[in-house]
Amino acid sequence: MARTFRTEHDRREVSRIEGFSDAVFAFAVTLLVVSLEVPHTFSELWLAMREFFAFAICFALLFQVWWRHFNFFRRYGLEDAPTIALTGILLFVVLFYVYPLKFVFQLVVGQILGFHAETGGEPVITASQTPRLMQIYSGGVVAVFTVFALLHWNAYRKRAELGLDARQALRTRLSIIDNAGIALIAVLSVAIATFGGPWAAAAIAGPIYFLIGPFKFALGSYSAKALERIPSTTNTSPA
Repeated sequence: MARTFRTEHDRREVSRIEGFSDAVFAFAVTLLVVSLEVPHTFSELWLAMREFFAFAICFALLFQVWWRHFNFFRRYGLEDAPTIALTGILLFVVLFYVYPLKFVFQLVVGQILGFHAETGGEPVITASQTPRLMQIYSGGVVAVFTVFALLHWNAYRKRAELGLDARQALRTRLSIIDNAGIALIAVLSVAIATFGGPWAAAAIAGPIYFLIGPFKFALGSYSAKALERIPSTTNTSPA
């Protein structure tokens, strides 16, 4: 079932798929903190505070995923079979990748700040394991943003049914490019981690995500110029 394209001022009841999605995202955030116990001493509190920055990064990333999903339903209100199936895949990936996400950023923040986790003498990660870690992390990024690209592609395919005007259709195409571009950067990260060895996995496969900044800037510049060429209508939506 498809609904008319909506603006930021429209209000409607939350659908069952949206309510379920919100519950899953809330549970995912709970999993981020489930290992944290209430400290009984200041030393334990200080140890818990070491996880603050890693938790903040993971929370921000999960919130970004939730925000993209929220905006998709706010704009299109689709509840057809492809949307439900793709949302199910997205939620599965979000739940499955909570602990890998937490592990990656605890490791990164710990290395930056000089924290050393207690592991009973076993190293947190060896050089030979770094490629596999980046494969796991980047595989999750590929999955999440591929799903978002497919969600928007499905909405674009139904643009006539949704009543999208030229500007709204353009924004939908730009959303496809945006999500597909991030997924492709993650694919490149996987390829570097797979074929470049431990050094490339540590030095290139992670930092390559900084390419997202220039990509978003270029896409934003193109968006502004493309939208200027299309006459405004009364039925517009936020970018």
